[in-house]
Amino acid sequence: MNKFTTAAFASLAVLALSACGSSDDASVEAEADTVEMPANDAMEAVVETPVEDTQANAVDTAPAPAATDPVANEADAAGEAAAAAAADVAAVAAGTASTTAEQE
Repeated sequence: MNKFTTAAFASLAVLALSACGSSDDASVEAEADTVEMPANDAMEAVVETPVEDTQANAVDTAPAPAATDPVANEADAAGEAAAAAAADVAAVAAGTASTTAEQE
């Protein structure tokens, strides 16, 4: 009885696996999906040639506007305090005492 159940299970497994297959033509080579495939599909309808943007690499030489936002001013002050603290830590690590706190 054990051999019969093993044979029945094996044939059931074969039938189950064959049901999972597709009926596509097996002679067609498989093509890996890449990122370029959707991009190529989207660009097929475009017939115009690309135009060079002359301003793409232009450098803006205008100075940045001064920060008038109180949050920006507070952030700048916190950045300066952090830089001073980092300098103090570097000085202590180097073995010299910092006088930055005494000067203020």
